[in-house]
Amino acid sequence: MKKLILLCVFIAPFVSQAQLGGLVNKAKNKIKEKLDNKVDREIDKSLDPPKEKTKEEENKTSGEENKPGGTEARSPIAAYSRYDFIPGEKVLYAEDLAQDNIGELPLGWNTRGKGEVVTLENFPGKWMRMFTGATYLFGNNKPFGENFTVEFDLIVDGTAPQGTRFLPGFKFGMFSSGTKKATDKSLWSESEWMDKNVLSITTKPNLDLISKAELYSREKGSQSFSSGNTDFAAFSKSYFKPAHYAIQVQKSRVRVWIDGNKVFDIPEVVGSSIPFNNLVFGVSDYVFYNESNFGIYISNIKVATGVPDTRHKLLDEGKFSTTGILFDLNSASIKPESNSVLKEIGNLMKENKDLRVKIIGHTSSDGDDAANLELSKKRAAAIKDALVKDHKIEEERLQAEGKGETQPVGDNKTKEGQAQNRRVEFIKL
Repeated sequence: MKKLILLCVFIAPFVSQAQLGGLVNKAKNKIKEKLDNKVDREIDKSLDPPKEKTKEEENKTSGEENKPGGTEARSPIAAYSRYDFIPGEKVLYAEDLAQDNIGELPLGWNTRGKGEVVTLENFPGKWMRMFTGATYLFGNNKPFGENFTVEFDLIVDGTAPQGTRFLPGFKFGMFSSGTKKATDKSLWSESEWMDKNVLSITTKPNLDLISKAELYSREKGSQSFSSGNTDFAAFSKSYFKPAHYAIQVQKSRVRVWIDGNKVFDIPEVVGSSIPFNNLVFGVSDYVFYNESNFGIYISNIKVATGVPDTRHKLLDEGKFSTTGILFDLNSASIKPESNSVLKEIGNLMKENKDLRVKIIGHTSSDGDDAANLELSKKRAAAIKDALVKDHKIEEERLQAEGKGETQPVGDNKTKEGQAQNRRVEFIKL
């Protein structure tokens, strides 16, 4: 019974190949005959996996790029029209893998499987490839506090063999390591996990429109909340491309978005005694899949603390600074997930007709000084243009300029400081 509970709660537990082989036929019959919910739930727990696409092993030493099997373009900003996620104010942990070696596990991470940093032919930057049957602890030890946000980009890429429409299930979440270092290898032990505080989101992907997700929390060794399986038909639209995942915790309330879609918004999930301090991710074993026909990749991970108050900051204090407006790498092209912040600014300006705003772009110290200055100017101009065109703000009420790397607010020697410096300021005129 103890092991069954762990299967539902943690990213670490995975079903063995032998067990899965015996359940494959049950899964097929379940889909066709629609067995009762109890059986459906138990089979789903062991069979539902994330989708993948055939990927040959990258040449890790030479840096040869991977070729994910899908190049579907990112959704336009319009697709994020109902997206209302705003990231926390102060960056606690940031990881874009830029300084990690190809073919190796990121520095500071831990796993009881294998993982490796790779590059992908169709997508910029570096990505950490995760494998079925593996669990990963990220390299953070700082407490998140009671109000925080978590973001990352994830690519689910693979080819389903004949006989299944399901993909290997994967989980992501956060936990409290107590007095131990957050990546301590002893945390793989069941006895260690049983008394931990955990918040976990389990995904059960399908190539069609019957994907599911479950939100689960555990406090001091006991289950404190379970949403049960929640239908998530839009999940299949997030495969084969970078999909943005966002989690917001405000005391007991938890909200989760995947690729612009709000999956959960539940007011009472997290207990008051849960001091989360690290992230965990895991991919289940699934008999149909291996590393030749499945890949799952993560990058651009960020944890931020605090609850941003755009209205108070801009109207009362005269300045609002955010790391929530994101751009393509070395580009002024605004990512779709930035629309929530732009919409917030746009609504404020519509409500306050006399409000005039200067937009200031900032960068980290990575790269050439002059190039950073020019990039910051272009990004500020792109934000101005988006507010005018997409949010119908009069152009004469907006100014745009760039400061490049000249006004850092964080330490450019750390990844977290660099992430904090890549920001946009809105100054009340």
